[in-house]
Amino acid sequence: MNKKPAKGRILISEPFLNDPNFKRTIILLTEHSEEGSIGFVMNKPTDYRIHEVIEEFPEFDSVVYYGGPVQLNTLQFIYKGESVIDGSIEIVPGLYWGGSFDILKALITSGAVSPADFRFFLGYSGWTEGQIDDELAINSWIVADTSIENIFSGEPDKLWRETLKGMGKKFAILASFPENPSVN
Repeated sequence: MNKKPAKGRILISEPFLNDPNFKRTIILLTEHSEEGSIGFVMNKPTDYRIHEVIEEFPEFDSVVYYGGPVQLNTLQFIYKGESVIDGSIEIVPGLYWGGSFDILKALITSGAVSPADFRFFLGYSGWTEGQIDDELAINSWIVADTSIENIFSGEPDKLWRETLKGMGKKFAILASFPENPSVN
């Protein structure tokens, strides 16, 4: 089950990873190369909707997520579907990253897209050359495949635990590891 990081795979934080940015997180890798990696935390929704974060954005009932600690003043998005927004990068077939906000606004205004097909992120998670390998060597992450359905889960707070449980007995044990073992 030792998968290598790759675009479209997820990083699942080990239960003992105490970095508050990444504790019990699932990160979708949108880019991975020898130069480094970029991804987004999939299971830390904020209390904001996209139209509450960007001025003059059409009302769109899509939650904004905390994407990671890098450049928290930036807004990025991923989406699923058949039609591609200009400027998007394909992560895996049917899943895209970014694109023209002007085209997106027009699609929202015309009712051509559904909020359930989008995830918006403040900031992102980034690693420099070799950094993910170093973190994997000290067991900070589990690398796994995922599905588009999991990425767009309607229950992001359950995503970390449910993903681990679905990976077999060894990982199911990790999923039930208490958040604070000293209280157990």
